[in-house]
Amino acid sequence: MAFELNSAIKQLFELNIDKIRNISKSNFKEFFPEVGFLFDSEKVKLEKILNVKIKNVSIYEQALTHRSYLQIINNKKYFSNERLEFLGDAILNMVIAEFLFFENKLLEGELTKMRSWIVNKQSLAICAKELGLMQFIKLSYGAEESVKRGSENIIADTVEAIIASIYLDKGLKSATNFIIEKMIPIIRNQSFLEDANYKSMLLEKMQAKSMTPPKYEILESNGPDHEKIFVIGAFNGDKLIGKGTGKTRKSAEQDAARNSLNEI
Repeated sequence: MAFELNSAIKQLFELNIDKIRNISKSNFKEFFPEVGFLFDSEKVKLEKILNVKIKNVSIYEQALTHRSYLQIINNKKYFSNERLEFLGDAILNMVIAEFLFFENKLLEGELTKMRSWIVNKQSLAICAKELGLMQFIKLSYGAEESVKRGSENIIADTVEAIIASIYLDKGLKSATNFIIEKMIPIIRNQSFLEDANYKSMLLEKMQAKSMTPPKYEILESNGPDHEKIFVIGAFNGDKLIGKGTGKTRKSAEQDAARNSLNEI
């Protein structure tokens, strides 16, 4: 197995750079066969969301195809978005690293920490929901139920695959613009660029005052599964000390903790 892998790596490095950068039309169709679900009206909607004029629809169809959907298609010539996810993850990390590098003068350790706040399953899933990408993702019934129960992996992976599809279809500049202009504002709004662990801060403050640790309970949850809003209460024993809202239970708990800090 190790010998086969080493041979494959050697062959990759022996490839002509032009061959790597310029996929021929025949190879392109082999890598990205058109599935046919992203028809004209859907394509236009996706273009508005991404702010990209799509040239090769088949790349985006693959980016939106979860591996579970291949069981429904039942055709071995199609691929899931896993390979695009691999490429998109690398592009996202590079763009975010450059963004943070010029955004401030922090040292390497702090920059690494900030990048980890941004590039994670939770932040990417929120970006997908805020942008409206959920409506386009192709899943099996079981995978769809998993998403409804709160699984963020499938949604987050799709965002990375979309970044790769923009890169392959329109180039690095367009992929960078999508990350900076579409994703960063959402990430800023969700405070992922701040080290604001209010739950930890509230726990420390209550322990300093010899109070029992806070408990968090769902008071309300409103809206459809893909756009649910949680209302969380932070309690000291049976006493409600603060409420918070958010599009995920975690963000609502942080908001409740932040509001509780003002009451303690």
